[in-house]
Order: sequence, then C-alpha cells, then structure tokens
Amino acid sequence: MTSLRLRIDGRTFRDRHNREVTLHGINVAGDAKLPARPEQTSHDLEGFFEGDKVSFVGRPFTVEDAHTHFSRLRKWGFNTIRYIFTWEAIEHEGPGKYDGEWIDHTITLLRLAKEYDFYVFMDPHQDVWSRFTGGSGAPMWTLYACGLDPKFFAATQAALVQNTWPRPEEFPKMIWATNYTRYACQVLFTFFFSGKDFAPKAIIDGKNIQDYLTDHFVNACKHLAQKIRDAGDLERDVVIGWESMNEPNRGLVGWPDLSTIPASQKLQKGTSPTAWQAMLTASGRSCEIDTWDFGGLGPYKAGTELVDPKGQTAWLTADYDDSYYGWKRDPGWKLGECIWAQHGVWDPSSDELLKKDYFSKVPTTRQKIDQDYWTNNYFMEHWRKYKAAIRSVFPEAIMFMQPSPFEIPPSIKNTKDDDPNMVFASHFYDGITLITKKWNRFWNVDVLGILRGRYLSPAFAIKVGESAIRNCFRDQLAALQQEGIEYMGIHPIVFTEIGIPYDMDNQYAYKTGDYTSQALALDANHYALEGSKAQGFTLWVYTAKNNHYWGDNWNGEDLSIYSCDDRPIPLSPSAGDASKTSSDPMSPSYSESRSSDVSDVTPSTLNKALSVDRMSTAGKATANSIKAQSISSENPGFRAAEAYVRPTPITTHGDIVSYGFDLRNCIFTLVLKAPTPTSQDAPTECFLPEFHFPRDTVDVQVTGGRWSISTYEEDRGLFQRFKWWHAEGEQKVTIKGVRRRQALAMGKEEEDGYVEQCRQRGCIVM
Repeated sequence: MTSLRLRIDGRTFRDRHNREVTLHGINVAGDAKLPARPEQTSHDLEGFFEGDKVSFVGRPFTVEDAHTHFSRLRKWGFNTIRYIFTWEAIEHEGPGKYDGEWIDHTITLLRLAKEYDFYVFMDPHQDVWSRFTGGSGAPMWTLYACGLDPKFFAATQAALVQNTWPRPEEFPKMIWATNYTRYACQVLFTFFFSGKDFAPKAIIDGKNIQDYLTDHFVNACKHLAQKIRDAGDLERDVVIGWESMNEPNRGLVGWPDLSTIPASQKLQKGTSPTAWQAMLTASGRSCEIDTWDFGGLGPYKAGTELVDPKGQTAWLTADYDDSYYGWKRDPGWKLGECIWAQHGVWDPSSDELLKKDYFSKVPTTRQKIDQDYWTNNYFMEHWRKYKAAIRSVFPEAIMFMQPSPFEIPPSIKNTKDDDPNMVFASHFYDGITLITKKWNRFWNVDVLGILRGRYLSPAFAIKVGESAIRNCFRDQLAALQQEGIEYMGIHPIVFTEIGIPYDMDNQYAYKTGDYTSQALALDANHYALEGSKAQGFTLWVYTAKNNHYWGDNWNGEDLSIYSCDDRPIPLSPSAGDASKTSSDPMSPSYSESRSSDVSDVTPSTLNKALSVDRMSTAGKATANSIKAQSISSENPGFRAAEAYVRPTPITTHGDIVSYGFDLRNCIFTLVLKAPTPTSQDAPTECFLPEFHFPRDTVDVQVTGGRWSISTYEEDRGLFQRFKWWHAEGEQKVTIKGVRRRQALAMGKEEEDGYVEQCRQRGCIVM
C-alpha cells in the first residue's frame, strides 16, 4: 500500500489499507483569531491599535493545556482538526517579519496532535479581512499599506468593530458580517484580488497593491509550511493538507451600480450604505443611510440614520510617514484622498459620482464581471499562486479549495486545475438560526434554492415542519456537493464549517440547563451531513475559553461546542471503565467489552452473510434482543453534546453506501459495499460513544461476520470502537443504544425516526 496515511481516490479518502476514511472533524480553535499576549478579545479596547506588538504564542491553547483539549476531542469521536491560524499570527510585526516563537509553538502543538492520531489540515483563517475591520486574519500593517487609517473606521462607519463599540456587550449580533459590504473591506478585498485592474495607481515597493498583499500572504503561509516540513516528523503523518483563504470575498468587483444595493447582497443589518454612500462617509461627508434589521423572513428596512464623520476620513493623511514600516509608496498614489477618486470614479470637489459602473467590467477588455467571472479569473489567479507555493514545500499535500460560500465553484473540470489531489471545501450555515439565534422547528427557508433561482418567489422556498426542514438542509448540502462535481470534477467534499449558535432564545439554556433547542438544531445539521453523503466535515467550532457571558470572545458569537461554564458529557451513563484487558496487538491497551459469537474469520464464515434486507441475529449477545432503554437524566443538556458526540464510521472496508444516527431512538445504521472480505488487520471500524451505547446494553445486528466493541484506555483518553469483519458485497449493521429523555422530547410531531426520514424525498413547499 501507499506510504501516505491519507490519500484521495476519486470522491473518497483512503487509508494505507485502502479503507474509506470519514473525516469527522472540528475547527481548533476559535481562540486562534485573537492575540494571547496581551490577551485581547474582540471586546477589549485597551491596546487594540498596538497591533504590531502582539503575540499569538499560546493560541489556540497552551502546550500545558493541549493534552486536555486533544484528549477531550478524541473522546468525543473527532479524528480531524481544521487548524486555525491567521496571517497576523505569523507576520504581525511588519512586512516580512515572521514570529518564530509562534511557529515553534505551532509545531509543538502539531506534534502533540500527532500523538492523538488526528488528521490535520491548515486553515489560513480570515473574517472580514482583519481584527481592525471587525473580524480576524490580516496584520494591522496591511491597512496602512492600503492607505487606510483604522483609528477612524468607527467615525466613518468604514467598519463596525466591537472593540471600538461604545458598549461592547451591546454589539448587535451578527452585524460583524455586514463589514464585507462596508467601505474598508470593499477596498481591501478589491485590492487583494483585483488591484492590478481596478487600482493601477496603487503601487508600493514597485508592485501593485494586489501583488504586494498576495505575495506577503502567500509567502507567510509558505514560510510556515517550510518550518513544518523542516520539523521532520509532521508531514504526511499529521499535516495532511492545506486549505485556501477562508471565505474569500470579491469586494466591489462586479458591482453593477455603485449608487444602489446590488441584488446579490442578501445580508443587511444596521446601517446599510450603498458603495457610493460608503465612499462619501469614508471621506468625511455626512449621509442619510437606510437602516435594516433581520426578521423571520429575512432583512427588512427599519428606518434611516444620519452618519456624520464630522470631517474625519478613513484614509491616512497626506503627511503619514511610510518609513515606519519601511515601504516606499509610488508618488502617483496620493495619501489623504480616496483611491477611487484618484481613478476617476467620483469627483471630491463636487461629490459627484462619475462612473457608477466602474467595477462592473474589466477596464482593459470591457468584459462584464459577475460572481462567476470573479471566481474563474480573480479567485483562480490567487488559488494558483497559493497552491504553487504550498506544493513547492509539500508536493503531496491535499489542497482544500474554498471558493466564496454559497457561490458556484470555479469551472475547472477536465482542465489543468482539475487536480486529483484536491478537495472541494464548502461551508454551510442555517442562516435563519444563525442570525435570529433561535431554532424554529416549524419552518425554515431553502436559501440555496433561492440563490440559484429555483423558486418564482421566496415564499415558495419556505419549508414547513421539522422533517421538511431537516430534509431541506440535507438537500442543500447534497446540491452543493453536486455543484462541486459538475464544475470542479470528481473530488471529495468536506464542509469545513458548519455549526449552530448556543446562545439561542436569549441564553435560555444557560439559565436552565435545558439545551433541547441546541440539540435539535445540531442534530438537524448532522442529519444533513450524514444524509448528503459528504466525505467529511469540521464543525465550527471548539473555543477553549468560551464562557456564557462573552461566548467565543469574538464579536458576540457563541458557536463553540465546549464552554468553561458547562458540564462535560460523561463518558458513559455508569461512568464505569472496562475491566478486562485484551491481548490484541493492534492496540496499546484496550478492554474487550462485547463481541459476536463467530470466533474465526474465514471465507466460509464470511460468505454466510445474509442479504442486506435480512438482519441476522448472529451479532446479538443473547438469544433475546436487548431493547433500547430509556434513561432520565437529572441534569439535561451537557451543552447539547448528545447531538455531536455521535457514532460515525472511522474506516470502512469498501465504500459507504449510507450511514446515519437516529438520535431520538439512539440507533446507528451503516450500509457498505465491500469488494472483498475484510482482512484480519483491517476491519471496518466505527466510533461508538459509550454515552449512547453502554457496552452491556448495546444491541448489534449485522448481516453477517464477526464484530467486537472495545474500549480503548490510553494516555490519549478513552473511547469506544466497534470493529467488524465482514464478507464482500453489500453489508449492513444496526446498533441500538440507550434512549434518553431529552432525545425523546425531540421531534414530537414525527412518528418515524430521523434515519427513516432519509428515505423521504422532497420537501413541503407552500
């Protein structure tokens, strides 16, 4: 077999034994967006603008705490980490000045992750460009390089930043995301991806601002990659791949009319300026701007607000000293004046908009630009540069391509960009739940269907009833996967972000301990992942310092599956450990708790497997089926861990046909198709959480073969694994565990279990 621990085979991940690998992952960690020294959350103003003097050493957590976090995640069944880092963490001090101490810290943590057998892929994370524009990602000096002064973003509303909000605890929920359509981000992303076409006068150190920014970003990532490779023991065994920039944005490129809000701008909250109004306020002019809020059916106009910067501008003054960072700005790029005015878009002397369609066409060719053109040209230009840099260091790295979320991926099928060692990295969030911070089990909306024009009216995209909502989520994920195949070719899809807000219903769960809404929402997302047959996912997010008051300590978000203020889920209802030691040489130490009565695996015994629709009782521990029991928890909740600590295939001999976990009835089902009987040293293996499946009460039904349930006890933690040696052909296993009171409260209107819903096709449309 190949020496690679993980490889791509068409749409599938394979291990060294050629088994299908399911990436069951988590983003680690939300803390990585923020400096550790000084510790600076997004609600701290003190020292905020001293961005050159920070350190990210200690992110995502300290070396001393790493074992606690990695062990916890392993016990919860995760085998994959999307490792969050930011450009700022590497190059915060200034252009080309890399933080070697942070890189050493990162390498140490990756070595510890290796001890826990995680697959890790690196995520150069950003949200709305940087902390100084309301998010995370780029170093502060990039704003000064672009001629912007972040100290005046609050007055001009060039960006809404929680750190500078008058009362940070009242920062409006999810308003940070509107920064993508506010002035600072519009300038920065336009520069980053397409500055050569739209800002040819923006020259710094002899380069157009586009090349200046992208070269620094790519070189910083390459430098980190080189240091990881130089470590000598991380390539292949732990770091299996690299993702492209998180959630890329086109800025103003493709805007048909700067004086209006484009139809493609779906999110409006708070003040919602047109690009033209944003240019004016960024240059110190006052404007009456529409305000919007977000209701159950989406954004709606709520009123107007006078934004008056009182002459303050978002641009650096003409006397700014460029020598501070050591760069040389071309004389043709005038500081103190809007860069778009310098390109004839508007006239500052009369405040007249001269070229409202300036960004709608390529200046040199007059080619019309839309999102598809931007993706296939500007995004792909950046992707090729980034990919070449990483592959020059890691030739066998799996590259995770992430186009803009919910947009059509690039048309690269059967082209030179159709890389067989590439993953389509997509994101999915239930926008209604995310923005309203409520789980509405009665209706939701097919957002992707609306974006793709599948409905004559958005009203027809409403899905009524919990079953229809869950199926709609599943169908949206499946549609995104199909778009990847259609446009990019045959590749695995990994949803590298998917998650829910935990502070729903005005933090009701924090007051009562009742996480039913969170469990319902999270289970619906997992149902969608399982039903869509995605090859993997990484939940958003694990935040080591999450707390009930500030959430993830970033912009009021509270999506972490872990919180310091919540009780961890118990390992099992009995909290007991297995006591019998096995002699299996495949494991350092584990206790064999249950097994089938087939002692040997031979062609003759494996060929006794029955058809997939005739469930054998050979895998049961007793002559009578052990019924799933109902156990009432005195303290419901565990931060909805019962929904994300769930059984999943780990390695499958052959190909997965389908799998899913019916949380309400606590039933896990896996159907696979095997080309040959399993070998003794490479069975099909699944994670089986003891919380749901106490070893002495589990009911296992298989079509045939031999199985065992083993509880592994190591320094890496404790987790329960189901192993199955089976015949070739289509095989099925059903494992029944313990029903719980909270699970029983879920889906009262549904008579069928959730896995049964997978067989239902279509959604209710009003």
